[in-house]
Amino acid sequence: MMQYDFDLAYQAPAPLRTDFKIGVVGAGFIVRDIQLVAYRNAGYHVVGIASRSAEVAQEVADRRGIPRAYESISSLLEDPSIEVLDIAVPPDQQLKIVREAVTQSDHIKGILCQKPLAVTLGDAQEIVRLCEGAGVKLSVNQNMRYDQSIRALKTLLRRGELGEPVLATIEMRAVPHWQDWLAAYNRLSLLNVSIHHLDCFRFLFGDPESIFVSARRDPRIRSSHADGICLYNLEYTNGLLAAAWDDVWAGPDSVVKDWYIRWRVEGTEGVAQGTVGWPSYPNVQPSTINFTTRRLPGYVLSPRWKEVWFPDAFEGTMGQLLDSLARGTEPEISGRDNLGTMALIEAGYLSLQERRLVRVSEILQRQRGETISTH
Repeated sequence: MMQYDFDLAYQAPAPLRTDFKIGVVGAGFIVRDIQLVAYRNAGYHVVGIASRSAEVAQEVADRRGIPRAYESISSLLEDPSIEVLDIAVPPDQQLKIVREAVTQSDHIKGILCQKPLAVTLGDAQEIVRLCEGAGVKLSVNQNMRYDQSIRALKTLLRRGELGEPVLATIEMRAVPHWQDWLAAYNRLSLLNVSIHHLDCFRFLFGDPESIFVSARRDPRIRSSHADGICLYNLEYTNGLLAAAWDDVWAGPDSVVKDWYIRWRVEGTEGVAQGTVGWPSYPNVQPSTINFTTRRLPGYVLSPRWKEVWFPDAFEGTMGQLLDSLARGTEPEISGRDNLGTMALIEAGYLSLQERRLVRVSEILQRQRGETISTH
């Protein structure tokens, strides 16, 4: 009889402590219907919420059973009972809030920022510098790392079930919910959608050496942008190739909707492929994984689960920060680690602008003001 360990660690382990007092900044859809639902399910201790609108904050507090809605963000930051800050605001506003939090609120021990951490790598670096200087643990809500199929895939890679990865791909055909504030950035898909996939490639395989991006405008979006539909290739020093198609157009509104996200990893010892259930939200559609390995020739293994990315994965992003505080370790998705994702985004925009392959090291050299050779 076939014997196989199907414990693929597709869920994040529970944090050592869940009683840290959490204050939430932001009261939009992701906070109201995803993050706070996940936190309630996990037993996390949310004690207050604030937003630009005190009325909206109160409405969300009433809906989700949060004890206190603050009149202003500053009022929440000044409350000495708040130990953990969950910031879920547009990326151009996070630096200001982090600066106020770490310079005026010595009771805050940890901060979870929404992704993207900032609009530019420079601002992201400043957020990291501020938190490290104040001794505050900083983490970033790169929640696709906690999609159940991606966690299971990570376990397969760690076990060596697929051997050496040769080719990895993600194909997305789905229209995101574009928030109005995105129109001010002239940065659209790479910064706000592809960042999920680029960060997952880093989570699964480490930092790539270079990126090449090809993109065109999304005909549905009227505001200025260069990166609508994005296709990109990543090259690794060990020979691995990774690529993604982020089709945020997916056809005109009048045609039958056929939305999906599919991923595939081919290795020297096996192949894994799966789907991500997010495009079906608010319907419950768990992500999936199917894989083969030379260790069990002739079998296709297809474990399944009931949990979904939205909202269940968000237990993991907050949970890993709480666990790091309890254990005195770095968060799994630390702010400093996330600078690698932000540098990859910057390299992608430079590639798109100059229509060439860009090494990520070139971006870091530019940040340091060093002379660069692109040949």
